[in-house]
Amino acid sequence: MPGSPSKVMTLKEAVARFVRSGCSVGLGGQNIGRCAMAAMHEIVRQGHRDLTIYGCNLSISMDLLVGAGLVRRCESGTGNLERFGTTFSWRRGIEQGTLEVEDYSHLSMVSRFLAGEMGLPFMPVKSLLGSDILTYSSGSGFKKFDVIDNPWNRGEPVVLVPAATPDVSIIHVQKADPLGNLIIEGFATHEPEMVRASHHTIVTCEDLVETEDVRRDPERTTIAYPHVSAVVHQPWGAHPTSTYRYYDYDGDEIARYQAVAREGGEAYRRYLDEYVYGCATFEEYLAKVCSPARREELEAAMRAMI
Repeated sequence: MPGSPSKVMTLKEAVARFVRSGCSVGLGGQNIGRCAMAAMHEIVRQGHRDLTIYGCNLSISMDLLVGAGLVRRCESGTGNLERFGTTFSWRRGIEQGTLEVEDYSHLSMVSRFLAGEMGLPFMPVKSLLGSDILTYSSGSGFKKFDVIDNPWNRGEPVVLVPAATPDVSIIHVQKADPLGNLIIEGFATHEPEMVRASHHTIVTCEDLVETEDVRRDPERTTIAYPHVSAVVHQPWGAHPTSTYRYYDYDGDEIARYQAVAREGGEAYRRYLDEYVYGCATFEEYLAKVCSPARREELEAAMRAMI
């Protein structure tokens, strides 16, 4: 690690370097927590198309990419925003046949990433047994699962799921150092396995900390630097979703997004024009939708919960 180059760059540079049209993208975050929204805005602005998206609960971050017409295929456990409802752009794409979707359980998606990080072509799981997922496919109709007997216990079925190795994964974390050591506080869900299975990883962080601080408390490192390609210091980079210990989710802004996503069409295009294409940076978006007073409220709401 001594002498290793800094991986710190701007979000525009990171997306331009590691995201391309036609690539597969792993998305971190879960429901309304720690979604890498600043990075999603930048992908939309740069217009990388024909993407395949991987994740467990593909939330508002995925829905924004789908709504902008950039996604060809999603492979995930679900798509929703908890009490705020489904991901409407995603649902509309499925209903209209413009989006390919392959359904998995959350555990089987994590198992796919685990296979990928271990260099295996597949992983045996049991979580899909007894479900319609084994037979249903809204995509190209290929056979994606193979059910076999446990070779050491005949009559015990297991499901083989294919490894997932995203071209690039994108996550938002609480802390990172310039080398790419990451500290995730609270839930980590599928992110450690997904990042280690990926060819590249872009990380946005609330705080950019010194490497010496990481070395003094190494057990807090969730993901080590060899698996990270780019580090972007982006405070509030998960808005309108929450970041544990920093700020709560912005229910007003999520509700605003959900309203235009449900309506779709011209309403959604106006939203993109005003809040994504019309903002050169994520800071400009935040200035429009989240005033300093509102940020204080969301920070106070988070402090009250911890």
